[in-house]
Amino acid sequence: MTIRYDRPVSRSAFLARRLGLLGAGMMVVVVLGHRFGPLTTPDFVALVAISAVPAALALPLALLGLARLWQIGALGGVAAAWALFYATLPLGLVGWATWRYLDRPPIYDVSSDLVDPPQWLRTPAARQQWMERPEISPASRHAQMLAYPGLTGHRYEGALDRVYEAVRKVVDESGLTVVAERGQEFAVPEFQPLTPARSEGGRTDPNAVPESVPVPQPRPEPQPVGPAAPPEPIGTVRLQAMTRTFALGLPFDVVIRLREEAETTLVDVRVASRYGPHDLGIGDEIAEHFMHTLDAELLGIAGD
Repeated sequence: MTIRYDRPVSRSAFLARRLGLLGAGMMVVVVLGHRFGPLTTPDFVALVAISAVPAALALPLALLGLARLWQIGALGGVAAAWALFYATLPLGLVGWATWRYLDRPPIYDVSSDLVDPPQWLRTPAARQQWMERPEISPASRHAQMLAYPGLTGHRYEGALDRVYEAVRKVVDESGLTVVAERGQEFAVPEFQPLTPARSEGGRTDPNAVPESVPVPQPRPEPQPVGPAAPPEPIGTVRLQAMTRTFALGLPFDVVIRLREEAETTLVDVRVASRYGPHDLGIGDEIAEHFMHTLDAELLGIAGD
């Protein structure tokens, strides 16, 4: 008589795999909807937190399935392993955000100039929904000074036009999208080289006909300057841009200010998250990365 042994099955392991797959799949859809779709940041944060619930339930069930496999050899070891892998995705993202939230100061706006921060050309406006945030105060600036003492303005021993050209290059390479600009006329070189007409022998021909003749244009009408758009001080240029983080697509607003002082140019940057009372330290990383890249671009003329 043949004796047949039926191997026990760990139902908790297979249930854990379903819950983990649900949480991971929901998180992937939410991230893609926020990064490339119309999902707003407050909805994104809420849905990511919800996706962590089935993942958190899957974790103890998967451990129970592994324990049953060790004790009585129950089926479900592979399912429990997949459950742990799936649950790691949403729980890892929530854990990373929680660690950043507790480790960084609760601020959403950082500036390299704490006394006179660069002002916005267009004040960022977004519907905060449930992520209301307080106004910027001296206490928040003091918290930034304690948390990010290395975020300061950089001075370059170069003309405004040279530094402005480098700033625009770094802006393009960093993936920043410029939305407003003011004072760029101060960054135009004062002297433009003239290209005289040359003869075949390489000498200048005074009787040569110029290749192009400027066409007279009507004088533009003076445009009134209202209180919403005051002119920039002489020697000051401001650029406002927006950017998104690479993976999660969190939106940030950036304003860059260049001020010519004597024979040097001072560059300051301000970064603010568009949503929520906490930027998780990402604003400082954006500002520091921009400053370091600009230093590399202007290597040799950077001052204090």
